[in-house]
Amino acid sequence: MLNLPIRITSQDKNMKLSMCEVSVDLLIKVAKYAIVLLIAALTVAATTFYTGNLYIYLTFTIAANALLFLGFRKNAIFFDTFIGIFFWLGFWLKLTIRLCFAGGAFHEAVGDFDGSGAAFDHALWVTTVGMLGLIVASVVREKFIFIFPAQSATYTHTGIVAFYKAYRKYVLISFVGLFLLVGFTNWYLGIYQRGAITQTVLPFGLNGVYKWLLLFGLTSISAVILRCELTLRNGVSYLAVALSLLEGFATNVSLLSRGMILNVSALAVGLYASMKKNSITLSLRFLTTAFAMFAILFVCSVLMVNYLRSSHAEINEVVGMSKPLMIDRWVGIEGVMAVSSNPKIGWDLWKDAWREKYSENKMSFYDKNLITSPYNQTDFTKKHYISLPGILAFFYYPGSLPFLFAGMFLLGILAALIEFAAFKLGGGNLILCALIGEVVAYRFASFGYVPAQSNLLFGTIILNLFIIYLLDRLLSVWKNRTQRAR
Repeated sequence: MLNLPIRITSQDKNMKLSMCEVSVDLLIKVAKYAIVLLIAALTVAATTFYTGNLYIYLTFTIAANALLFLGFRKNAIFFDTFIGIFFWLGFWLKLTIRLCFAGGAFHEAVGDFDGSGAAFDHALWVTTVGMLGLIVASVVREKFIFIFPAQSATYTHTGIVAFYKAYRKYVLISFVGLFLLVGFTNWYLGIYQRGAITQTVLPFGLNGVYKWLLLFGLTSISAVILRCELTLRNGVSYLAVALSLLEGFATNVSLLSRGMILNVSALAVGLYASMKKNSITLSLRFLTTAFAMFAILFVCSVLMVNYLRSSHAEINEVVGMSKPLMIDRWVGIEGVMAVSSNPKIGWDLWKDAWREKYSENKMSFYDKNLITSPYNQTDFTKKHYISLPGILAFFYYPGSLPFLFAGMFLLGILAALIEFAAFKLGGGNLILCALIGEVVAYRFASFGYVPAQSNLLFGTIILNLFIIYLLDRLLSVWKNRTQRAR
């Protein structure tokens, strides 16, 4: 059964698109027009509720949506795509929905923000300047640093491909065993889970290994498997897609995280980009089947995590806990509101924030200093809950707009360089590039807790890429020896 893939056939580049391609492209085009109409309708509605200067709200709207749509332009990199989505959800959509349907009230804490027109104007102007820094960085990257090849992206990790071809069945079985073992042991031992105190400290720094595997290490294996499938079969199998989805499900339930959509969406975006560049036809049947599998697993993961997080929750309570996630789970505008309205902002606050040390048994710096934390009564011997300002709000701690713009610009360039490293060390694997771009973008969007430890994440990303690169070198030696032996 493992050797019976459902093929997606390849067409010559000069041939007309098949009906399946037309159907998928039509769906994407319809979705784009629907989003544009939604944006226009919500913008018009929000202007009737916005109490500040309408020109500032409209400027903020233009900046947020420009950042979003630049992520889908021809020469966008995956970081552009995901940071545009995360910021659009966390800033523009959240603010606009809250203005239109909640009277400007927010689910998350906003500190000293008083809801006045002047306070809204200040927060939106700060947000606009930060977004402009990312927009300029994206344009500079496109013009002077790098873009992905316009034509077919050849996968250069021939050693990995040869090994996968020879031992596909065993690779897939081992992958399933690995993510099930890591997921189960993490859930049972409480090694690393969101909002929970560490229950087990393993020797030899193995807690860090678990964290890497759970956050993106296992999904990196999925990215490599999917790229090998494309190379060897000119398509992908339902089996490979199903295993990637199951890995995301098992990992996120083990983490007590409701973020299965994050890494899985990165794989989907990268897979689609790879297929487009290699002129591989995507069947509508394959797309709908894969989406149905994802939807079922995602809903199950959210409900299971909510239930596991609340041992006394009834099923209706679990469903109720899931409702705010679509809008309010995205970090964004509340952080800027809290920081821009706080009288303590300045360089001293910025320096103090960088001195924050990791501790599971106390509130975060942001919770203690900038908002009235919803976790004031939390028992930190049992739970580890924190609020996050997001990177845009964090870089406004000094209260300087030029510093904010420069900081966001440099961060945009840094993210581009990391994705460039992923492309080179990953053998031109766009699926892996998409995953790394999403991980960096999500880290930026949810930035603010123990910021000095960010080097650990970025160092782990580079180490992850070197492991894949060195593995290919070793397997290339094995391939050459095998060929000579014949």
